Amino acid sequence: MTDNLESFSKEFNSFFSSLSATQAIKVLLLGIVLVIVLAVLYIGVFILLLKIKSKIISYFEKKKGRSLTLQFIERAITVAIIVYFIVLPLGCEQIAKSILGSTAVVAAIVGFAAQDTIKDMFAGLQISIYKPFDVGSRIEFEDGTTGVVESMTLRHVVVVLLDTTRAIIPNSKANSMKVINYSFGDVPRSVVFKFRISFESDVEKAKEVIRKTICDNPLTLNSDEYDKNVPNSRTVYFLNMLESSLEMGATVRFPSNIKSEVLKDEINTSVFKALRENGIEIPYDHVDVKMR
Repeated sequence: MTDNLESFSKEFNSFFSSLSATQAIKVLLLGIVLVIVLAVLYIGVFILLLKIKSKIISYFEKKKGRSLTLQFIERAITVAIIVYFIVLPLGCEQIAKSILGSTAVVAAIVGFAAQDTIKDMFAGLQISIYKPFDVGSRIEFEDGTTGVVESMTLRHVVVVLLDTTRAIIPNSKANSMKVINYSFGDVPRSVVFKFRISFESDVEKAKEVIRKTICDNPLTLNSDEYDKNVPNSRTVYFLNMLESSLEMGATVRFPSNIKSEVLKDEINTSVFKALRENGIEIPYDHVDVKMR
């Protein structure tokens, strides 16, 4: 390789010295123009590939929505294009060959795979393939982090917390922790409500008022198909006799895309109003003081 370079240098110097000053300037200008044209073409191809990548990703987004898999693929392709068009050319062909051909460097890469950056990339790939959660999923990690998944990069997952702040969680950590996905698939969620009424209240009337209020709420999946002869069709149950009240319980089913806080607010508000409107007393702890 060195001998070839020396031979080419001698021939180039010989050719260049044989030219007149005017011819040398023309050749030099032609060379500069050629380099500029090649550089523009090179940069143009680089930008064109990035735009084609964006178009393809946008097409799949319109078809299947913005998913973590698409985000991961998009960033992986971007990194691959940058490495191919910028990193490898700067490293020269000889360095690239030595890197690919050296078993020592390969061993170093394998060892480096245990480092955090590569671990996060591998974990991101696993998350994008197996999808324990996706963009828009309401999740809760075992460390207590709770929120909605916003995006994922090659390094981390972004979760919007309940107070709208963002938690940046490394992919390797998100992949290793146990996660509760409240939006997994189309499986409905459920929550148990408990309501107290006074001992003097009509229990059957209270059950009917609570049941109808829950079933009429548009946020719930509970259907108004109660049959007195079918115990399992009940929505509301008389659970306990407490010291100063009777405890009624209801299991409410609702779609996975509804926030549990929103549902609780709706049901508690509507049931409270319905009980009061129907003359069913809602007890509360109080003390009667008698003076002699």
